[in-house]
Amino acid sequence: MRRAFFAFAVVPFLCASLAFGGDAEIKAGQSVIDGQLKALIANDGVTAYSFAAPNVKRIFPTVDAFMNMVANGYPPVRRPRTYSFGKVEETAPGSIVQQVLIVGPDGKDYEAVYTLQQQPDGTFQITGCSLRASNSLST
Repeated sequence: MRRAFFAFAVVPFLCASLAFGGDAEIKAGQSVIDGQLKALIANDGVTAYSFAAPNVKRIFPTVDAFMNMVANGYPPVRRPRTYSFGKVEETAPGSIVQQVLIVGPDGKDYEAVYTLQQQPDGTFQITGCSLRASNSLST
């Protein structure tokens, strides 16, 4: 009987710990995205680039190349009027997909989907971003 009680007492604790770990990772990922967006708005290319993962830095090896890519390919991300976090999914330990709802400089709604990966030092970095016009209306 004691073992059954122990199992019932430990299982909820373990589940709560796992959920808390996921929440902490999600908050860390959102902090990275928020930091990059704020840096882009402030024209701080060095800081914005610092949030990019190694795979992105291999493709865009300089701050200028990265900023040109963002300016030309992602104007709503480069200069959002507003943004908020939407759906999020932890796809694997240390891997996050985060939806960001953006009102672009043109006043239109966009959906940016960021992928983030936890690095060996424990930090999260942005491994990619896809952008599309949103079908939803701003409220």
